[in-house]
Amino acid sequence: MAVLSRLIWRRAASARSFCTKSDRQILSSPLSSALPANDSTGKGRNVQWVFLGCPGVGKGTYAARLSKLLGVPHIATGDLVRHELSSSGPLSSQVDWINSLAEIVNQGRLISDEIIIDLLSKRLEEAQAKGQTGFILDGFPRTVRQAEILEDVTDIDLVINLKLREEALIAKCLGRRTCSECGGNYNVACIDIKGEDGNPRMYMPPLPPPPQCESKLITRSDDNEEVVKERLRVYKEQSRPVEDFYRLRGRLLEFDLPGGIPESWTKLLLVLNLDDHENKRTAAA
Repeated sequence: MAVLSRLIWRRAASARSFCTKSDRQILSSPLSSALPANDSTGKGRNVQWVFLGCPGVGKGTYAARLSKLLGVPHIATGDLVRHELSSSGPLSSQVDWINSLAEIVNQGRLISDEIIIDLLSKRLEEAQAKGQTGFILDGFPRTVRQAEILEDVTDIDLVINLKLREEALIAKCLGRRTCSECGGNYNVACIDIKGEDGNPRMYMPPLPPPPQCESKLITRSDDNEEVVKERLRVYKEQSRPVEDFYRLRGRLLEFDLPGGIPESWTKLLLVLNLDDHENKRTAAA
């Protein structure tokens, strides 16, 4: 583990080229500092954003959309872990290591900082080699220690914290499906929560697959009610302090999802002062 730790820190140091820590003042409003400052050469760089939120809230969906809109890599640590667990992962030949990682995932526990940082550092190196700049992180950091390590390595411009009612979160997780052939993500849950206690009604329609994928849908092994509830418990216990970490630094933007993707995406863009011209052209066609 000591050897792995030294390797992690060397990789973390190589990621500094994305934008090393500067001495600029931390502003009180997250949106006032959401757009990155110039780098040491005087040239602008792409955004470096983080998505926070409970498992199943939709971080990947909105991070992927913003990634396409802004032209920056979307780096999801959950996908990195699943890639390692697949036969195509670079560490797939290390059977004991993979079995241990699979056990952690299937029980809904948090993966160690060392493993996550190692996988993330490799992904940042790949992006750097391709000439990519900026990033949108999804699923990292999940602990204050991870947030501190990330802060030492690079500047984070904005942290978007997605929030959703717990009953909707559980239903969403249980409804998730993936096409075993194309890898497309869908959701068979139809969520309709009545308004009560001052909360408005929430309706989230299902996201059905196209006909060619219907017979090929699979469910993630960790998407069962027991594991989902354990993941939410662990998140509240260990990851909520990360929200406070960024809130104190004026980087946190809280966003309550009002409903399904069309409604939530439009309102998120409005809050971020962004415009999705591509979607507008598609809708008008």
